[in-house]
Amino acid sequence: MNMLPASDDKLINQALKGSQRSWVKLVKRYEGLVYNYCLRMTHNAQDAMDLMQEAFLAIYRHLPSYRGEGQFKAWMMRITVNKTMDFMRRRKHSPQYSIEEEVEDWTGIWHVPESQNPDYLYEQFSDNARVKAMLARLPGEQRLVVELKFFQHFTFDDISFQLGVPVSTVKTRLYTALQKLKEHEEKRHVV
Repeated sequence: MNMLPASDDKLINQALKGSQRSWVKLVKRYEGLVYNYCLRMTHNAQDAMDLMQEAFLAIYRHLPSYRGEGQFKAWMMRITVNKTMDFMRRRKHSPQYSIEEEVEDWTGIWHVPESQNPDYLYEQFSDNARVKAMLARLPGEQRLVVELKFFQHFTFDDISFQLGVPVSTVKTRLYTALQKLKEHEEKRHVV
């Protein structure tokens, strides 16, 4: 007999009744998504891990307020986005970080399997590092929308819900960010 994984709602209901096992299953289901999001936003593995833990603590604390309206994933990511925005605001006022340090920290965590072609790996690594460095130069609100749209694959409506702003604001931030990225790329290729 093929057992289907428990639905989010079932795991939530069991977790609310005190089942630690259900809560752990729910966390395991989404920890990769939350961690990768936090990593792309912070550019630092340790900060991403701390932020992920902070987000899951907040999700657990607010779990009784989840009403089952919409997807749990969108609700969970809204909490994660809010925690990330708080983190970015705190970090912005802390002089200990710089974009260059962030990019170096971020690119240094990649592990590349040795079995692949080194030239291909170098090219992929360089492209990914360049894209991440470009994203790191965007203002936080624009970077956040790019992250949610292109890396998390949320709809404009989902992003609007998560950020608590109108869809038109989400679209404006996205298109402004894309324009800045395009201009940056064009400047790189001017001879």
